[in-house]
Amino acid sequence: MARRKKKNYSQLLFLGFIVLLAVTFLTGMADKYFATSETPQATTSNDEQAKQNFIKQLAPIAQAEQRQYGVLASITLAQAALESDWGKSELSAKYNNLFGIKNPNGSLMTTQEYVDGQWTTIKDTFAVYGSWEDSVKAHTQLFVDGTDWNTDHYGPVLQAKNYEQAAWALQNQGYATDPNYAEKLIALIKQYNLNQYDL
Repeated sequence: MARRKKKNYSQLLFLGFIVLLAVTFLTGMADKYFATSETPQATTSNDEQAKQNFIKQLAPIAQAEQRQYGVLASITLAQAALESDWGKSELSAKYNNLFGIKNPNGSLMTTQEYVDGQWTTIKDTFAVYGSWEDSVKAHTQLFVDGTDWNTDHYGPVLQAKNYEQAAWALQNQGYATDPNYAEKLIALIKQYNLNQYDL
């Protein structure tokens, strides 16, 4: 009888060990699953919140410029988001330049431009501003004053009746070298309902 009890006790210990291993394994798998499934959601949520904060910060400034000069707020917001990567680019974070506006007396930076059918890395000098508000105002003045060779260069942008017309006018007037520039602006305006800020 004593031998049988000892054998049963050994079997129980072995089964207990197996159960402990199984629980440890399953707990580890659960932790791994939840860690990988929750982290991206949190990151996405934070990223979207940052984008909404970016819009809220710039919307009143863009609307004020529209009231005074007629540049659609949705266009200003979409361009700012696209050109500055939602305020995260070095040019916008360090020099408050949201729109990639160049200035021969500015800061030398590396950028990507679409030249001869392909993206090329170049170095150029970009304007430096004291604040994002100053950048938005300079962006408006570019449209109002035009270029050195044509003071009415961005007239079609100011005369546009809606954001789609304005986006295509920007591309046609050569604001950016990206061949998909207008489509990207329109997509951003639709995705974030930026036309709600147009007056």
